[in-house]
Amino acid sequence: MAFSDKTIIIGGGIGGLTAALALLKLGIDVELYEQAAELKEVGAGLQTSSNGTRVLYALGLEERLSTLQVTPSHRQLRHWKTGETWNWFDLGSSSRDRYGTPHIMMHRGDLQGVIADAVRRLKPDAIHLGMRCVAVSQTDAHAEAWFEGGKAVTGSYVIGADGIHSKVRESMFGPDRPIFVGCVAWRGLVPMEKLPGHIAKMVGINWLGPHGHVLHYPVRRGELMNFISFVERSDWQIESWVTRGTKAELANDFREWHSDVHEIIRLIETPYKWALMVRGPMSHWSKGRITLMGDACHPTLPFLGQGGVMAIEDGYVVAACLQKYFNNPSTALARYEDIRRDRTSAVVRKAHENRASAFEPKLADENAVAESITSEWQKVRVKERLDWLYSYDATAIAI
Repeated sequence: MAFSDKTIIIGGGIGGLTAALALLKLGIDVELYEQAAELKEVGAGLQTSSNGTRVLYALGLEERLSTLQVTPSHRQLRHWKTGETWNWFDLGSSSRDRYGTPHIMMHRGDLQGVIADAVRRLKPDAIHLGMRCVAVSQTDAHAEAWFEGGKAVTGSYVIGADGIHSKVRESMFGPDRPIFVGCVAWRGLVPMEKLPGHIAKMVGINWLGPHGHVLHYPVRRGELMNFISFVERSDWQIESWVTRGTKAELANDFREWHSDVHEIIRLIETPYKWALMVRGPMSHWSKGRITLMGDACHPTLPFLGQGGVMAIEDGYVVAACLQKYFNNPSTALARYEDIRRDRTSAVVRKAHENRASAFEPKLADENAVAESITSEWQKVRVKERLDWLYSYDATAIAI
């Protein structure tokens, strides 16, 4: 394969790796720099809806994903206290029939590994670990990334895929000002074999309750149950995915919730907690030969299941724009932003709006849960809320 001049990617998460793979497949040389010493995600699950799997399949990953994913049959809703269950909407084959590709559930580390392996097959030395970016700079002719210890690398472009605490964004636009939204999130994993049979199912479960929300679903071929929950609290405001909490603190946040929720909490080996923050929208996120993608430019609250999927879409689109307009940076990155701005803004807005229904105080009333399902969660509303998301095809956008 013949390569053009190289593009530098900062960040080895799902978005950065997707961009690297898409660029390599288009014949553009890539060097990816990740601050961690190894590519791994601290235990967490990820749902990839049809709009995300459509991109991953276009990049040739379908067969490998099929060995690690869970394709759930449907989603269910449960009452926070009584445990009453309602079917919410179908997934699995229904998702493939409706949108062309399935809705899958995976361990983040598994998805990261699949994409990284595909990158290395095209370019074995593309990924550089233990490289912490501290700043970026540029001239008319090239862009540079600087790392701890004084090392610098040069390329035609730099893409900041380095997440919510992006050093590339800070270097370009200055420090951000995140605003705490009054919620703390928890996550953890449980071996499926340890769970009672009525919990260890190949479905996604959303528990509806007052001032909190719980979600759990299977990952890694169904070998693990991923647990994630959100609770209204004001006493913890550290935005870090790797802060360990205690099971006692997590259980206390969901005191009086159904015993099934507490059975999962009891079996989590290590729960992690982080504060949910929002940032103001960026009117633009490119300068010259440097741009951002994913959480670095449009971080999204986790109430729509689209944060990782938006990074996957970004990675595919930015690669297509660079391939078409490689020698015209202003056109390439302007087109990338034009394609992605409205869609990512809508996702950020909808996720923020969904927070209200996730923390509806009236759900303390047992009768109000059924009313909420009828008015807010029924199938007609699901179609209205999700079709525009899941039917989107980033691989067919006119560049």
